[in-house]
Amino acid sequence: MSTAFAATVEVTNRLGIHARAAARLVDLANQYESHIELSKDGQVADAKSIMGVLLLCSQRGSKITFRATGADAEQALAALCELVKDGFGEDR
Repeated sequence: MSTAFAATVEVTNRLGIHARAAARLVDLANQYESHIELSKDGQVADAKSIMGVLLLCSQRGSKITFRATGADAEQALAALCELVKDGFGEDR
Protein backbone atom coordinates (compact mmCIF):
# COMPACT_ATOMS: atom_id res chain seq x y z
CA MET A 1 0.00 0.00 0.00
CA SER A 2 1.37 3.39 -1.00
CA THR A 3 1.50 6.32 1.34
CA ALA A 4 -0.10 9.56 0.22
CA PHE A 5 1.69 12.85 0.77
CA ALA A 6 0.27 16.37 0.47
CA ALA A 7 1.65 19.89 0.66
CA THR A 8 0.26 23.37 0.03
CA VAL A 9 2.36 26.16 -1.46
CA GLU A 10 1.73 29.71 -2.61
CA VAL A 11 2.30 30.73 -6.23
CA THR A 12 4.84 33.56 -5.99
CA ASN A 13 5.89 34.34 -9.54
CA ARG A 14 4.42 37.47 -11.10
CA LEU A 15 2.50 35.76 -13.92
CA GLY A 16 1.20 32.80 -11.90
CA ILE A 17 0.99 29.39 -13.55
CA HIS A 18 0.88 30.53 -17.18
CA ALA A 19 1.74 28.29 -20.16
CA ARG A 20 5.53 28.19 -19.68
CA ALA A 21 5.30 27.63 -15.91
CA ALA A 22 2.62 24.96 -16.40
CA ALA A 23 4.83 23.17 -18.93
CA ARG A 24 7.72 23.12 -16.44
CA LEU A 25 5.44 21.78 -13.71
CA VAL A 26 4.01 19.04 -15.96
CA ASP A 27 7.47 18.08 -17.25
CA LEU A 28 8.72 17.72 -13.68
CA ALA A 29 5.64 15.77 -12.55
CA ASN A 30 6.10 13.35 -15.45
CA GLN A 31 9.60 12.47 -14.22
CA TYR A 32 7.97 10.57 -11.34
CA GLU A 33 5.93 7.38 -11.47
CA SER A 34 3.61 8.43 -8.63
CA HIS A 35 0.08 9.67 -9.23
CA ILE A 36 0.14 13.43 -8.59
CA GLU A 37 -2.83 15.76 -8.31
CA LEU A 38 -2.89 19.53 -8.05
CA SER A 39 -5.83 21.35 -6.48
CA LYS A 40 -6.94 24.93 -5.97
CA ASP A 41 -10.22 26.20 -4.51
CA GLY A 42 -11.86 22.77 -4.65
CA GLN A 43 -10.87 22.07 -8.26
CA VAL A 44 -8.56 19.11 -8.88
CA ALA A 45 -6.32 18.40 -11.87
CA ASP A 46 -3.81 15.75 -12.86
CA ALA A 47 -0.41 17.42 -12.39
CA LYS A 48 0.83 15.48 -15.43
CA SER A 49 -1.76 17.12 -17.72
CA ILE A 50 -0.93 20.54 -19.19
CA MET A 51 -4.61 21.32 -19.85
CA GLY A 52 -5.62 20.31 -16.35
CA VAL A 53 -2.94 22.48 -14.77
CA LEU A 54 -3.79 25.50 -16.96
CA LEU A 55 -7.52 25.19 -16.24
CA LEU A 56 -6.89 25.78 -12.53
CA CYS A 57 -6.04 29.42 -13.40
CA SER A 58 -3.52 29.79 -10.57
CA GLN A 59 -2.52 33.43 -10.29
CA ARG A 60 0.13 34.97 -8.09
CA GLY A 61 -0.90 34.55 -4.46
CA SER A 62 -2.98 31.43 -5.14
CA LYS A 63 -2.60 28.56 -2.70
CA ILE A 64 -2.22 25.23 -4.50
CA THR A 65 -2.05 21.77 -2.99
CA PHE A 66 -0.14 18.81 -4.39
CA ARG A 67 -1.19 15.26 -3.46
CA ALA A 68 1.08 12.41 -4.48
CA THR A 69 0.68 8.66 -4.06
CA GLY A 70 3.24 6.07 -5.09
CA ALA A 71 6.76 4.79 -4.61
CA ASP A 72 8.44 8.16 -5.21
CA ALA A 73 5.60 10.38 -3.95
CA GLU A 74 7.63 12.11 -1.25
CA GLN A 75 10.44 13.01 -3.68
CA ALA A 76 7.96 14.20 -6.30
CA LEU A 77 6.17 16.40 -3.80
CA ALA A 78 9.43 17.96 -2.59
CA ALA A 79 10.58 18.73 -6.14
CA LEU A 80 7.24 20.22 -7.22
CA CYS A 81 6.95 22.39 -4.12
CA GLU A 82 10.49 23.64 -4.65
CA LEU A 83 9.68 24.53 -8.28
CA VAL A 84 6.67 26.61 -7.21
CA LYS A 85 8.52 28.24 -4.27
CA ASP A 86 11.33 29.15 -6.68
CA GLY A 87 8.82 30.94 -8.92
CA PHE A 88 9.38 28.42 -11.72
CA GLY A 89 12.82 29.93 -12.19
CA GLU A 90 11.33 33.23 -13.38
CA ASP A 91 11.91 36.75 -12.16
CA ARG A 92 9.29 37.60 -9.59
